[in-house]
Amino acid sequence: MKTSERRVVITGMGALTPIGLSVDSYWEGMMRGDSGARPITYFDTTSFATKFACELKDFDALDFLDRKAVRRLDPFVQYALIVADQALNDAGIDSGSLSVEEQERIGVIFASGIGGMQVFTSTAIANHESGPRHISPFFIPMLIPDIAAGQISIRHGLRGPNYGVVSACATGNNNIGDAFMLIQLGHADAIVCGGAEACIAELGVGGFNAMKALSTRNDEPQIASRPFDAERDGFVLGEGGGALYVEELEHARDRGARIYAEIMGLGMSGDAHHITAPDPEGKGACSAMRASLRNAGLDPTDVDYLNVHGTSTPLGDIAETKAVKMVFGAHAYDLNLSSTKSMIGHLLGAAGAVEAIAAIQAITHNCIPPTINFEYPDPECDLNNTFNEPVERKVDVSMSNAFGFGGHNTSVIFGRYTD
Repeated sequence: MKTSERRVVITGMGALTPIGLSVDSYWEGMMRGDSGARPITYFDTTSFATKFACELKDFDALDFLDRKAVRRLDPFVQYALIVADQALNDAGIDSGSLSVEEQERIGVIFASGIGGMQVFTSTAIANHESGPRHISPFFIPMLIPDIAAGQISIRHGLRGPNYGVVSACATGNNNIGDAFMLIQLGHADAIVCGGAEACIAELGVGGFNAMKALSTRNDEPQIASRPFDAERDGFVLGEGGGALYVEELEHARDRGARIYAEIMGLGMSGDAHHITAPDPEGKGACSAMRASLRNAGLDPTDVDYLNVHGTSTPLGDIAETKAVKMVFGAHAYDLNLSSTKSMIGHLLGAAGAVEAIAAIQAITHNCIPPTINFEYPDPECDLNNTFNEPVERKVDVSMSNAFGFGGHNTSVIFGRYTD
């Protein structure tokens, strides 16, 4: 088989989100239109402009990992290990029984957009107060964004390609995209891929506040994330992780795996515009979506659902709306779009991964998750954003967008698996 003919399918998924600590509970929360936004409990927010975020609810890392691992891992790595475990279990992979040959053909491509923000914050405080002798020898390994891939590999003995792509809020999508390409090229038969993030810390919230990027709707946090609404005032910070177990089709068939969907196309581009603001006309986003359609060999009219980046920022939502119109033309008004960030907040480097799961689940369940908190129409955001309630619809093809600071644009297309 030519490498260009190798088809790539999804056979396992894992998710930790502010509205559910598994794929099933995450999907159920989306169908209810839950909001994960609450007042921050991790630190004193008295002096902060934003006092709320989408924290994981009812989460205790010790329910999933042993005490030693929890002590030596930043929360983003804890999340990464947990969702990787979920994805492998969902795929029916017992890593302890893999042969050496199988270990060498399974890779891990996983990262965080920012890395160990919580350990960075606590270590900076310790160094300031007590000096460098109080810096943990685990500080650097706990901090670096790629360590999630290394830790997953070590935990499961996976010896295939191992690294992490870091592209800010496009990180999750880029890691899925690299897994897709490496399997197509024959470098691996299966890969655990995705992203995790844990940035609800003093420096994380303070840094985004300094940029004026976060919503400051402190009196109504649950309705603060409102993509495409005329009164949106910034994004809501979230945390968690998402993982996919992706594998070459014949490899999946040979072991009798359940197949959720197929990865059909990938598109990437750069805005070449600004370090944080999107191109106001959505040119980079447009290029990424068009590239994913070309890569998949699909026409715009083949797409049924688009999980948009949709951050609830004044500039970003308008730019993405313009891009969708450029790519899809009249079909832009026939599509169902939605921003699941309205419910879970913006998970930064994990956003693409958890939103990919939403796009895959839309195919599995033939249902579109909603964009909640919509009240006031914005005439510049006039597409069908599936406001406030889920919509039943046959979904054979879904697209998921993720864009990052620096002008990184990614678009991944998933399709219903057929022979």
